This record gives sequence, C-alpha cells and structure tokens, in this order.
Amino acid sequence: MSEKKKLFLLDAYALIFRGYYAFIKNPRINSKGMDTSAVLGFMNSLLDVIKREQPHHLAVAFDKDGSKDRLEMFESYKANRDETPEAIKIAVPIIQQILQAMHIPCIVKPGYEADDIIGTLAKQAEKANYQVYMVTPDKDFAQLVSENIFMYRPARMGNGIEIWGIPEVQKKFEVERPEQVIDFLGMMGDAVDNIPGLPGVGEKTAKKFLKEFGSMENLLANTSQLKGKMKEKVEANAELGLLSKDLARIMLDVPVEFNEKDFELNTPDLPKVQEIFQELEFRRLADNLMKTFSPQTTAPNDPSPTKATTVSKAVDQQLDLFSDPVSSQASGGSMESGFKTIDQTTHLYQHVDSDMSRKLLLEMLLKQKRVCFDTETTSLKSLEAQLVGCAFSWETGSGYYMSFPEDQQQTKQLLEPFKAFFENPNITKVGQNLKYDIKVLSNYDIKVEGPIFDTMIAHYLINPDMRHQLDILAETYLNYKPIPIEDLIGKKGKNQGTMRSTPPELQTKYAVEDADITLQLAAIFETQLKQNNTGRVFSEIESPLVKVLSAMEIEGIGLDTAFLNSLTKDLNNDLLQLEQDIYSQAGEEFNIASPKQLGPILFDKLKLADKPKKTKTGQYSTAEDVLSYLAKENKIVSDILQWRQLNKLKSTYIEALPTVVNPKTGRVHTVYSQAVAATGRLSSNNPNLQNIPIRTERGRQVRKAFVPRSEEYLLLAADYSQIELRIIAALSDEDTMINAFKNGEDIHASTAAKVFKVDLDKVTREQRSNAKTVNFGIIYGVSAFGLSNQTNLNRSEAKELIDTYYETYPKLKAYMSKQVHFAQDNGYVETILGRRRYLKDINSRNQVVRGAAERNAVNAPIQGSAADIIKIAMIRIQEKLKAGNYKTKMLLQVHDELVFDAHKEEINEVTQLIKTEMENAFQLKVPLDVEIGVGENWLEAH
Repeated sequence: MSEKKKLFLLDAYALIFRGYYAFIKNPRINSKGMDTSAVLGFMNSLLDVIKREQPHHLAVAFDKDGSKDRLEMFESYKANRDETPEAIKIAVPIIQQILQAMHIPCIVKPGYEADDIIGTLAKQAEKANYQVYMVTPDKDFAQLVSENIFMYRPARMGNGIEIWGIPEVQKKFEVERPEQVIDFLGMMGDAVDNIPGLPGVGEKTAKKFLKEFGSMENLLANTSQLKGKMKEKVEANAELGLLSKDLARIMLDVPVEFNEKDFELNTPDLPKVQEIFQELEFRRLADNLMKTFSPQTTAPNDPSPTKATTVSKAVDQQLDLFSDPVSSQASGGSMESGFKTIDQTTHLYQHVDSDMSRKLLLEMLLKQKRVCFDTETTSLKSLEAQLVGCAFSWETGSGYYMSFPEDQQQTKQLLEPFKAFFENPNITKVGQNLKYDIKVLSNYDIKVEGPIFDTMIAHYLINPDMRHQLDILAETYLNYKPIPIEDLIGKKGKNQGTMRSTPPELQTKYAVEDADITLQLAAIFETQLKQNNTGRVFSEIESPLVKVLSAMEIEGIGLDTAFLNSLTKDLNNDLLQLEQDIYSQAGEEFNIASPKQLGPILFDKLKLADKPKKTKTGQYSTAEDVLSYLAKENKIVSDILQWRQLNKLKSTYIEALPTVVNPKTGRVHTVYSQAVAATGRLSSNNPNLQNIPIRTERGRQVRKAFVPRSEEYLLLAADYSQIELRIIAALSDEDTMINAFKNGEDIHASTAAKVFKVDLDKVTREQRSNAKTVNFGIIYGVSAFGLSNQTNLNRSEAKELIDTYYETYPKLKAYMSKQVHFAQDNGYVETILGRRRYLKDINSRNQVVRGAAERNAVNAPIQGSAADIIKIAMIRIQEKLKAGNYKTKMLLQVHDELVFDAHKEEINEVTQLIKTEMENAFQLKVPLDVEIGVGENWLEAH
C-alpha cells in the first residue's frame, strides 16, 4: 500500500494571535512605524511547517463574520472577547496577500469559523486516504483527532512542536475517545469563547465526570449519583450544559470541498513575495523563504521545482590609490531579494598597504571636514580586541582600507601618524556604534577628538522601537544588502574563521562597504533628526555622551574577589537553611528550582490557592507574580521567593563577577547601551551592574565587593533624591507637592499626612510606607489590585487610597490625562528636552493594549526626563574633571546614581563640583537634590 499523502490545514487567526503576542514585550516595528509582529509570527510558523514537514498539500483557513449558527444558539457566544488589536487587523489582508503570492489557498466562508472549515476538510481528506495535520495551538481541535487526523502544535518559546494523536489526547484530557473532548469542553465551559459550561465544574471535575459517566448526556441522566450542591447545580443547569456542548462541537458540514489539486503545495511567486517582504522590511524572513523553497526543500509532489537564482560575487580588482574611480560593475542592478548589493553598485574600494599609500591617505584625510571610519578587529570585547584594519570613507561609493599586522608594536607604529587625524578637533568623525571604535583605539593610546556622528544613536532617536544594526539600517533606508560577515569568516561555531585570516581583498570590500554605507546613512539621519525635532537631544546629549561612556567603560571599577568568595560561603549556608525550612513546611524534599515539582506541592498538596493559575502546557504557574500574591500569608512561598532571589544573586553576581575581570586591567568593565531602552535610560551589560538588588542584606553586600583603585582613592556615590517625583511635581505644576519639596519635607510623610488627613508628626510608619508605594506607583499607573499586592491594604482600601491621592493632587491627575490626550492626538510623548517616545497603540480599541500605551504616555516623559537630566550632568562633570586635570574619574551610572573613583586629596573639591553640576543640570520648578557619600567600598559610599 502506498504511503498516505499529507495535508496540513492551518488555523490562521490562532497562529496570527499567537505570533502577535509572542512579540508583545518586544514588538517588531519597521521604519514606517508599523507593527509587523503578527505577520512575522504567522510567517515563521508557516515556513517552519513547510521546511520541517515538506507537506504534499496545504491550506490556511480564516474566520469571517463569526459563527452564524452558534450565535443563533447563544447570543452571548464570544461576547467577552476584547477588540482585536489593530496590528492584527492590519496583518490579516497582508498575510492573505502573501499566501496568494505563495499559491497557498486561503479558505474563507462567511458565517463559519476556521475550526469548522478545518474540521470539515479534515474529515473529507481522511476519506480520500490522506493523513491530516491541523496546525493550531487551540486545544478544541483535539475532538477531531483520529487514526489519520492529528493536532500539530507549532514550536514556541524554546519548546519543540507537539503532535497529538489519539494517545496524546487520551492522556491530556483523560478520556477514552477524542470525541469526549466535546463533553469535556461543554462541562467546564470556556471563558475565552464565553461558553458557559456547568456552574462549579472545572477541569478536574469535568475529567472526573467523564471517567464516571462518559458523556454530558449520561451525566445528566444520572444526577441521582451526585451529592449536595453539585447535584443541585448540575440538575438546575442541564439545558445550559447541553447548549455548551453544542457550542463546543466543531461543525463538520461547512460548504467547502477538498479538491486535492487545489491544495497542492507549489513553488511560490518568489519575486512577488520578496516584494511584499521588502515593503514590510522582513530581511531574515526573506532569506528564510529562499532557503525554504530551495530545491532541497521543495515539496515532494513538485517534480521540477523552480531553482532560486544565485548571485555570484565577483572579487573586485585591486585598484590603484591614485587612479580615478571606476565601477566594478554597472550600477542599478539588484539581487533577487530586491536589495542592491556590492556587485551591482559602482564603487571604488582600495587597499592601503604601503608606506607611500598610507602617507597619501593621511594627507587626504586631513583635508576633509567629515570622515566615516570603521575598525575591523579580532574580538567583540573592545578592550581586549586587536586591530586588523581600519576603513575610511568621505565620498559615497569610495573609500580606503588600511590593514595592520599581527605584531601589535608594528600596528602601534603604523597608527602613530594617524593620531593627527583621529585627534583633530576640527574633523567630524562618523561611525556606527562609535563607542566600540573609540575603545579599540584607546588600546593604542589614540583618542578620538572633535565632533562625532553615530548612526546607531541617531537612528535610536528617530525610531526607538526599531533595531539599529547596520545591515537592517542599510536595507531599510538604502535598499542595500551589505556583505554578511559569514561570507568572510563562516558561520558561528568551532570552525568559524577570523578577520585576521581573511584575504585582504575581502577585508577591503567588507570594511569599506560598511564605512561607505554608514556615511550615506548619516546624511539621511541628519535630515530626519531635524524633521523629528530630536536634533537637540542628539547634539547636546547623546553624541557628547558617547565619549563620556567610552571613558567610563575604559576606566572600569575595582573588584574585591576575595570578599566575594567569602560571601559565597555565607550565601550557601543561607540557601541550605532556607531549603531545610521549605522541606519542613512541605513535608517532603523536592527540587525547589523545578516548577514541575513545585506546583503540585503548593497547589495539590498544600492547596494554597482555590483556582491555581496554569501555563499553556497545563502545568501550574509558579511565576513570581503568582507567588508574590501568595507570599503575604504563606511563609513557605515567602521562603521560596527568598531562595530564588539568593540563588539568582549567587549565579548572576557573586560567582559571575570574578569571571568578567579584565585580565589586562584587573578591573570590571561594564558596557553601557545607549540605544536599547525607548525611554532614554542607559542599560548596563557584561556585567549588568544596574540590577544588583539593594533592598536585601545579601544584595547590598555585593556592592561591598566594588572598591577603589588604590589606597589613595575612595569610592564616591552621588544619588538624585526622588528625581522622578520631583519631575512629575514640576511637570504637573502640582503646588502642594512642589511646596513640600521646596520646604525640604519628607515627601512620603507629607503625602501620607494629606491623604490620611493627619498632622505631619502623627504619620505612622505604615501610612508613610503606603504613601510611598502610591507616590512611586502612580507614575506607572498602579491599580488597586497592584497596590493591594504591594501593601497590607485590601483591594477596596487600596482603591480608596488611590482615589484620595488624586483628590489631594488634582493637578497631577489632570497632567496624566493631558499626557494621554496629547499622545492620542500626536502618536508620541516627549521629555523636557524633546526626546520622543512613540506610542503606536495609544488609540487601540483593545483595552489591554491601549492601557499599556496610556501608562507609557504618563511614565515615559518622567523616566525619560530623569534620564536626560543625569546624562547632562555626566557630560558636564566629565568636562570639568577633564578641564581641571583631576585624578578623580567617573566610573558607573546606575539610573539616578553616579559612582566615582575619588582621589582623597580632591574629595572636598569634587564633592562640591559633582553636587553643583547634578543639581543644576536642568532648572525645574522643583529643586533637584543630590545626596553624596564616600567610603572604602560602594556599599559604604551609597
């Protein structure tokens, strides 16, 4: 008997929603401001199925106008659903357009749901001797599973695909036959689809009833076997139960027909699909498409697949440094993806490798007003990297590449004359992620002086939500695909080569192309910065900050590794004690780190929650937000959270910090990212020194490990006091709050006195604590539920406190409302210096999505303004320290705090300097206040 053909039927909306929410924390926004997450997520799932399974036949089913029959049965069917997010509404026609270009049928029947279309087609195909795979994460489809019909749940979040046949459905739902899933769904109902179910019957009870009675009908015929309230509820809601079962049943009589010829998977119209992908700015997906439909992976039923044309890359002839520019090929062509490449673009990229050519290159460099440069190195770790070469470009289409030998002393000698260029204060240096290049050159005692233009930083201000890598920027703004680094050194892995081992002619093409592209992007971004009114933030804050951060990262900070080793022993004792306490309360030993083992202990054995939250895989959720809610009243949960925190502290900091000490300097050198947080805040990486917990004793002790460079120094920490509250008071013009700050009052006690209507000296510690939580929480849109979780208040008390807070500070409430309205009208909000946060979902009809955007409309200007202020302070402090030739150095920025290696002889002078510059970085209606401390370690200083 011949092998059965495979038919794959995709549930469009289930996969589109799943794709959209997979990117919800990091949406994919293109340069036009469009959220492409839903399209990208769906296409990833589709191409994965095609590549992995190589199906003979495939189709995609879409809902249209809901289920007419179910709405006639039950008017409230799916009535609870939120409005579909705009990004999904926009995505659907685009996905259908892509599928049309891919020659994949879209099955749509007005008045029918995709479930019913797929169910009908699956049963028809099964009769035609097909194996059918229903591609969907929706558990409802389990009722259709048979010997030849399977559920195919796509891979997600690191988990592989799941294929459910009869055994898997039997195990998952504890049923004898897949059809009983209809009874299961009918009994327990479905809040998402608003299927009522039997009141009081949840998942466990439904499974129990099915074991005893086998079906809804048999349960209703034998209610005499039930007891108490459950008997009453089931008997009183018999009709509702039968209705729910009908609503849960997937229909198998939709007017569609499985015609195997129509469902064949054929080679797509690749140019058309690529055109759509290019419009959406899908780069990796375009490559994925080409790989998916290469001859090796074309569907088996296509005997003569169309081969994707490959574009060969001819090696440029080496051009004379002194010759006129000539084209390596005619310009204007484009590769199959629609992007231009080096092989279709006029260019003159020259390798500089002689004394005479280097001398002439330097002479030309010194005549320029603006030059883009780009270093090629042996490592991504800038302070450990060795220079392999450096590219220069000051005219579109042309540039030079100077290569360096492996001998570092020779490299230093070759670079020495070029100090005249790099340290020239009158030549603007252009680059992409210039901080890296500045730090690499510092290894050779070269400073980068003069104005700079960093395209990565510029684009971050133009479109904060997009990614800022050079290849993405080139494809988006220049319609140009640069040479991938893999073409030079191969793919990641143990066999990957190095730039040093790459032939000079390939190094030249790759490096000068980068400099050339970056120069072109700089011209575009300069115009866009003016159009977006973000030129001031770029020129006055972000550009000068590049050099400040470079200097801080080069300095690094001292680390007492011996102290960390002793802390490890103490922490291990703490963890051991906590483990014993947890085991004692649980009555048994188990793996505390395993959610699979922890969930049943907390919720089956100890029954700490009536209706425990579950993950999509059916496992009990032991996420922090779930456990935090239970920690107040359950010591075991509190202990588990503390155990987790100590374990994370141990692995992330205490054990990890000694491993990142630079072998050359003996110090820890964090790397600050300017182009990550959309609010304007800096982020610290490798290692992250901004997230060391300071509210716990052990967390604070980690700070004790950071020490001055020598006995001649102390660490100095300067911290803005309640800067975000001061900013919101000033921006909202809230007189009561402004006066409290001006009078030097404790703002939390002052708020408590007003909100709880007591004299300032009568405020209790608990009242102050609750007021503090509201003061900080209000910026982030804290709800009564959230406030009750963070305090000892119940939900009604928390609501009353928030209401009273707004009554006490009416201008604050008005300001928040004004910010939301501004965002709704303009699509963005701004900081005090004009940094923009774009809010694409501010007018969404989906309440959850819109609510998040509204919170950002209030929070972003506050958090962003605080970021702007401390950045200005950093720039001014660095200028003063440099101008005064101080030995004191700025080392770290941790949100509202700056840390310095302060020379003991300069302490008094630099303390005043730092305090003055920080407090006067920006003039608000509220005075800025800075607290300064010094000590033998960071903990003492803070």
